[in-house]
Amino acid sequence: MPRVAGTVLAVLGAVGPAAPAFAHTSERAFVLLLPTGYYMTAGAVAVLATFLLLAFIPKGISDRLADARLRLLALRPPSPVATSLLAFAFLVVLVFAGFYGTRDPLENPLPLTIWTLWWIVFTILTAIVGNLWVYLNPWSGPLRLARRLFGGLSAGHTDGHPVALPPRLGYGLAIVQFLAFAWFEKINIAPADPERLAMAVSVYWLVNFAAALLFGDEAWFGRAEPFSVFFRFIARLSPLVWEPASGQPADREPADGGRMRLSLAMPGAALIGGEPLPLSGVVFLLLTLTLESFDGLSETFWWLGINGINPLEFPGRSAVVWINTYGLLLSWVVLVSVYMVATALGWLLAGRPGSLVALFGTLVFSIMPIALGFHFSHYLTAVLIDLQYALAAASDPFDAGMNLLGYDESMVTTSFLNTHDGVRVIWNAQTAGIVVGHVLGILLAHELACRAIADYRAAVISQAPLALVMVAYTLFGLWLLASPVTGG
Repeated sequence: MPRVAGTVLAVLGAVGPAAPAFAHTSERAFVLLLPTGYYMTAGAVAVLATFLLLAFIPKGISDRLADARLRLLALRPPSPVATSLLAFAFLVVLVFAGFYGTRDPLENPLPLTIWTLWWIVFTILTAIVGNLWVYLNPWSGPLRLARRLFGGLSAGHTDGHPVALPPRLGYGLAIVQFLAFAWFEKINIAPADPERLAMAVSVYWLVNFAAALLFGDEAWFGRAEPFSVFFRFIARLSPLVWEPASGQPADREPADGGRMRLSLAMPGAALIGGEPLPLSGVVFLLLTLTLESFDGLSETFWWLGINGINPLEFPGRSAVVWINTYGLLLSWVVLVSVYMVATALGWLLAGRPGSLVALFGTLVFSIMPIALGFHFSHYLTAVLIDLQYALAAASDPFDAGMNLLGYDESMVTTSFLNTHDGVRVIWNAQTAGIVVGHVLGILLAHELACRAIADYRAAVISQAPLALVMVAYTLFGLWLLASPVTGG
């Protein structure tokens, strides 16, 4: 493990030269003036009550709810090439600003766009409206252009066919790339430094562009490029469901060119009925949840205290690089282990119905709304502040004294964090994000289990251990919200 962690540190450390350590662009800590014990208890009870309610309702009610569709329209989605080219051009401008603009991460548009608008806001937007990444990823357009210019050579072989990506790798390459991203975002000493981030973004784009040319778009973006995989799964939480109008594979993407039907459905309905993920896909999805939960845990006084660091005299990110590296990896291992044990225990209690590996790959989809709930709650205060800085940066993207939008940094306010009413609204929203995510996770787990296990009673029994894990995770998430944290 030390050799692996050391290799990751060496590779990512080479992305940019040494730079001053920047903290997170905003702080989550404030004095909580609310009865957190009641909130934590109520949240856990809500999740447990959902499981008990589903366990006693007649068979078929949840099936009808999951299958219900309100048809909105049918159309042939446009090609994503033009929008992808625009997204690539926008990315080039941002990278240019990262290299040549101000070094202040609260004034440079690159870190504000990557960490706030893309990673936080775009993820939530994807869960609401569907897979916009199909249209806004910065590779589809340039890849199409490169293949027109260079012909079959751009697809890996002179005959125009790409090199086969070994199926045995599964989602392994996506795991490696997302783990590198998680390390850079959470543990690197200066992830918001514009120049360092510009270098990291450039290297990441080039690596995945070259790999897609070699292995083909479908294979690479289907299993190896982590954000294409992540956003595809997050999009299936959307109540807006794209489904083939007729005669097409059910998992076809909206931008594939076939005629598609858009319907309104229960959030997460698109996750039901698909093929189980292989174990590598299970591990990948659990890694995305690990990042959100460990990101919050690593900032708490508790975490710093058990590692011998005085949280009131936080020495900076450089002092906790190794601690947080091992903490991230350990949290991932623990989460995967707990999920596997809980699912296996439920399978045993239900009388070993079907394949355990298939059950691993099916029930893991119920983790997606929990990951989204953590994502929303953990980053809420950062978004409220950093969106203001992003607007100011857009008014003067190259620090040239412009004010294109009539909004500058002097207009940024954090006053809502200093009032009882403001704190209460934020806390209620964060609490709702955690609880709603877990309640939806329970609903999905119930329906997924009922579809995977023919015997209804066995399906209900199989969910009990995982439901208890979700209740415990609800308490953990609400404890994180209420815990004092550092600004680092």
